[in-house]
This record gives sequence, structure tokens and C-alpha cells, in this order.
Amino acid sequence: MIKISVSIDVSNLKQAETFYIEALGCKKLRNQSEGMSVISTENCDIYLQEKMAGTKPIPSEAVERDYGRHWTPIHLDFLIMNVDDVVKKILQFGGQHEGGENGDWGSIAYCADPFGNGFCVINE
Repeated sequence: MIKISVSIDVSNLKQAETFYIEALGCKKLRNQSEGMSVISTENCDIYLQEKMAGTKPIPSEAVERDYGRHWTPIHLDFLIMNVDDVVKKILQFGGQHEGGENGDWGSIAYCADPFGNGFCVINE
């Protein structure tokens, strides 16, 4: 069996811990090392890694970390019971709400954390 974990680069580890714990209901498991902590959902560990803007995530000369809003086709979906309640907390803790959709299936909110990392919250 393969287990998946997620790594999220952030520029402020304390702010990231507060955001993911208070806004999205994650639990802190431990400090992995200086500049890295591990939080968890029910089925996935998330490694928050403090990395300064402008540093190199890979050896390429052309790529630098940038914490402005960015989009990637790979993102997190947080499956929750009440989208509206969680969106209020996301905004309260410095995140962004960028729209959403509703249907017979439920609702989804398109969001970003305070570091520009996009994710969705979806009714479970």
C-alpha cells in the first residue's frame, strides 16, 4: 500500500499552522525539524515547510518561490460538512475565497491560503 503526504511551502510557518488548523480543522502532529511541522487531516499528513520567497525550489536558474496567488492543476480538496462556515474561517485567518458553485451534488468553494496556494472546500 502506498501512503500519500503533501508538502506545502509557506513563508511563515506559524501563520500557516494557524491557518490550516483553525480555518480548515487540521490537527498538528509534530514539529518535524526547524522550519517544518506536520499537520494532518483524517487521511493525509501535510508537511508545512517554511521557505523564503525568492529561494530556489529546484536547481533551475529560472524558477524562484513566489507567494503571490498562483494556480496549478494539482491542488488539495478539503471535504467538509459546511462550506459556508469554513469559508468564513478561511477569510478570518487570511485566506481568499475566489468563487464557487452549487448543485444537486452539493457545493464547492475555490480558495487560496495566505501564501497563494489554491485549494477547494467541498461538501462531503
